[in-house]
This record gives sequence, structure tokens and C-alpha cells, in this order.
Amino acid sequence: MKILVIGSGGREHALVWKIRQSPLVTRLFASPGNAGIAELAECLDITPDNIEGLAQFAEKEKIDLTVVGPEVPLCKGIVDLFTERRLRIFGPSREAAQLEGSKVFCKNLLRRYGIPTPSFRVFNQSRQAVTYVRSATYPIVIKADGLAAGKGVVICHTEDEAVQAIEHMMDRKEFGPAGEQILVEEHINGIEASVMSLTDGRSIATIELTQDHKRVYDGDRGPNTGGMGAYSPAPIISDRDYQRVIKEVLVPTVHAMNHERRRFKGVLYAGIMFTKSGPKVLEFNARFGDPECQPLMMRLKSDLVPLMLATIDERLDKLGEPTIEWDPRAAVCVVIASGGYPGRFEVGYPIEGVDEAAKMKDVVLFHAGTQRRDGKLVTSAGRVLGVGALGTTLQEAQARAYAAVKTINFTGMHFRTDIAAKAFK
Repeated sequence: MKILVIGSGGREHALVWKIRQSPLVTRLFASPGNAGIAELAECLDITPDNIEGLAQFAEKEKIDLTVVGPEVPLCKGIVDLFTERRLRIFGPSREAAQLEGSKVFCKNLLRRYGIPTPSFRVFNQSRQAVTYVRSATYPIVIKADGLAAGKGVVICHTEDEAVQAIEHMMDRKEFGPAGEQILVEEHINGIEASVMSLTDGRSIATIELTQDHKRVYDGDRGPNTGGMGAYSPAPIISDRDYQRVIKEVLVPTVHAMNHERRRFKGVLYAGIMFTKSGPKVLEFNARFGDPECQPLMMRLKSDLVPLMLATIDERLDKLGEPTIEWDPRAAVCVVIASGGYPGRFEVGYPIEGVDEAAKMKDVVLFHAGTQRRDGKLVTSAGRVLGVGALGTTLQEAQARAYAAVKTINFTGMHFRTDIAAKAFK
């Protein structure tokens, strides 16, 4: 099979790395890829949002399967375009991807079908939003409606913080059209985890639990990022609570989307807060998380390609039990970022020590913001590398990942030192 993977981040490197292991693959492409992906696949100069250009390439090259990594092309309708041209593609349609593309759509759907989620109000004028938060009970959460690369969520502890967040999103338009509408949401306490599954709109195949680390600094301090690290499995909730998510969240959401005539086929990712009163949905994503995908791909024993094909063809229930097999070992991925991320940062710095880290036992480096310039590996984005490691225990995987991190160096390099530490408490 000829397979095309769309995207350029650590998630896409992990997908390429796993897909490359499939005996079904004869040729592998990535668009646009990065320096690490280029070692495993043929990289194209087509951006993920150029869905027409990607479709033309897939037609010309007779691509058998296209795998969409990031959310932007999904929300632009790449699956609809490919399907119209009889090209097989893994991911939800544009209408189904609204579950991630619009937080307002998502929250209204959850409310309509009685799926547990924090209470909220929707605003499309900043003046009304400011009036509301002046009488709110703090803390509260303010969310941009549209796609904001994981950075459009602000936890506000004071009225001043809330007013500033509203002004940044709605008046200064820091997230562009994504901030034209906002949600003001109840702040809830509990344990947050990423619950992902494969669904073909008829059946659900659950994926091992992971936990992401959104904040930029240790101890969950600082602004939200696209993700500073993740680990799996995440022994932070009971099996009973996990089964509640399947019964009270995943299954009803799949049914709700079918009822709305938006059949969801792909990765259904629920960001869940496990509270004393039960699990509540913080958000949905329509694709693998980044960096959650990296430890998951390291632990996935099953061939990913047949799983994706079965999802497209609505025959997940025909794969037998277990639908997905997992390595019992633990995996930890530590993200190394550019100094200043998620704010302003500089790129183009040479990266040293990558070859040494890659030679370490049970360590895999997933490139994100990397490029080759004049034969040298240099930084090119906010999140630069994901250092993944396996271990018989989470402690062993964590120690191995940080040992590999210590071999890597570039100007301004930043990373959290507490990835997976929550699992030890």
C-alpha cells in the first residue's frame, strides 16, 4: 500500500514511525513532514491546509490510504474532498470534526444529550462577556470557540484576569476568527486525563489511558501549551471510572453524532475531568493528541494500518478480541521546547546530542519543530522534540526519558522535569 501521512509535528512522526512497521506498506509519504520524518518517509512540499493540493497528489500517485494528523485539514473538510474522489482517508468528516472545531457546538451537543460537562455561557460580544464575569464566582475558565493550537483556554482566578482574557480573544483577536465567540465555563476540580478511542460510528475500540501536561512549567504552572509531555498507561483513576467514561460519555456521544447526521469515524478524543461526582467532558478532539500519540504508538502492539482501514470501512467489530493489543510496559514522552514557548521564541538554533540519545535502549526521538539546514539539524518551531522511552515501570520509563533528554542541547532549550510525576502520588 501507498500511504500518505499529513502533518509535521511529533504526533505525525509517531504515526509515520508506527505505520512504517506495517508489512502492508510499500511506499510512505508525509506532507510536509520534518527532519525526523524525512528519515522514514518521502516528504512533500504541500501544507496541511492545502487540501486541494493534497487531493491532487493522492490522485496522481494513487495513494491507498491517507492519514490526517492535525485538526485544521479535518475542520476544512479534507475527508469530504477525498471521499468525493474515492480516495480512502482516515479521519472524521467536516461536519463531524465540528466536535473539535467549535467548542460552542460541542458544549451545546453535550447539553442537548445530557452528557456530563461543566456548566457554561456563550458570548459573541466582549461587552456582554465582561459584564458577566464581573459578577462571576472565581476561578472560571474562558475558552475561544475555534481552533487555537491548544492555547485558547485560560483559567482565570480574578476578575482582572478574566477581563484581560476576553479582551485578548475578542478585541485584540489574538486567535483570529477562533475568538469571535467565547465560552465562559465553570471551573471544576479533579484529575484530568485523555480518553481516546477508535470509532467507526457503529463500534468503539478503546485506547489505553494517557495523561497530558498542558502547562509550560513544572507543577502545572504558567500558560497552556500544545502539550509538554505525556505518559501511558495512566494509573490515576479506577477501572470503574474508566468504564463510566465509556458508558456515560463515549457511547452517548457516538449515538448523538449519528442522531445529528454527523457520523463520526476516526479518533474520538475526550478530555475528561474525573470529579467526585463523576467524569465530566472538558473538550473533544477529532484526532490523536500531541504528545499523547507518542507514548501510545510506542506501546501499540497491533498493526495500526488494519485498524484504520477497519474504522473507515465500519467493521471494527469484525476484528475480534482484543481489537487493539498493547505492550504491558509503560511509556513516557518529554517534550523539549524553544525558550519562550508558548509565547515569543527564536528558531534556527543547532541541536546537539540527538544521535547519542537515539542510540539509547528503548528510546525513540519524535521530531516536531526541526529542519535540516546545510546538513545541520536546527530548531524550527516552539515544540522541537519529543523524547520517548519505554520501561517495565513508569519510574523506569521516566528515568530513561530524562537520561536521554540530558544528552540533547540547543540555545534556550526548555522542558518540564515532572512528566509522569502525578502517577506516583
